[in-house]
Formats: sequence, structure tokens, C-alpha cells
Amino acid sequence: MNSVTFSMTVNGRSETLDLDPRVTLLDALREHLDLTGSKKGCDHGQCGACTVLVNGRRINSCLSLAVMHEGDEIVSIENFATGDALSPLQAAFVEHDGFQCGYCTPGQICSAVGLLSEMAAGMPSHVTADLAAAPELTDEEIRERMSGNLCRCAAYPNIVAAIRQAAKAEHVA
Repeated sequence: MNSVTFSMTVNGRSETLDLDPRVTLLDALREHLDLTGSKKGCDHGQCGACTVLVNGRRINSCLSLAVMHEGDEIVSIENFATGDALSPLQAAFVEHDGFQCGYCTPGQICSAVGLLSEMAAGMPSHVTADLAAAPELTDEEIRERMSGNLCRCAAYPNIVAAIRQAAKAEHVA
């Protein structure tokens, strides 16, 4: 199979890759850019462990081919901490014990950043009562918007509490 050369921005850095066009974005990040924070959980888009942000929107990177992201801005979990200083969302996950084993945590955090961006943009979800008004950050709203991210340790109440706390910070990510 012939390889394809393409460029994208990953965590603020321009990256040019020469890959088999069948390589997923997740595998490009993990195996070719050594960004191993995003996890390969189910490899079928069912668990959310591989969630990253593409142009500000959250996606399951295991379901997306890397070559589809020519020119896109990719943000993975590695982008959120600055040295040893955690982002407000990461700190809230620690404070509220929003993880147990930690395997799903990178995807949970990326998804939470996407959730908060959607809320700020006024995007409704399935449980938003008034589609004409800005959605309120209720526990039900958070649970609905995070429903694509599974946690085998069942830390869901702690994850909801962490997101509620982080939503109060000026810069979440």
C-alpha cells in the first residue's frame, strides 16, 4: 500500500506524517507521535477512552483515519498540563477522585473540555429542556453529554462533580 504525506497541528505543533492511509488518528498519535495519553480501549468507538479534540470538537480517534485530518488542529490530553501544573479540569478530577484506575481519564477529560465548549456555545443536548435558551449545567446535562465515555470503575458521580467545579474556572483546559 502506498503511504500518504499530510500535515496537521497536534497540541500546537505542526506535524507532517507519511503514513498508510488506513492508520487511525489514535494510532498516528500513539505510535507515530509518541502521544500515548489517549488510550485504545475498545477500538470500536464504544468506550471513549480515545477521545481527543479536533478543531475544538470531541471525537473518538479510533474511528477516524489520520489522513482525514489534513490541516486540522488536534488536541490530546498531553496539551492540558503545563509542566507539573495541572489544568483546572485535571485538578478537579484529582480533587474529586474522578478516576480510579485512570485508564479512561484522558478521554473523560478531553470529552469534558468539549462538553464545556458546547455548553458555552449554547448547543443543546437530548436532555436540554428549552432549546431556545442556553443550556444549564445540571448533573443530568453533564451525564447526557458524557454518556459516550465509559468508566469501568464507575467513578461517574465524581466525574460529574469535577466537571461542575471546573466549569467555574476561567480557563478550564
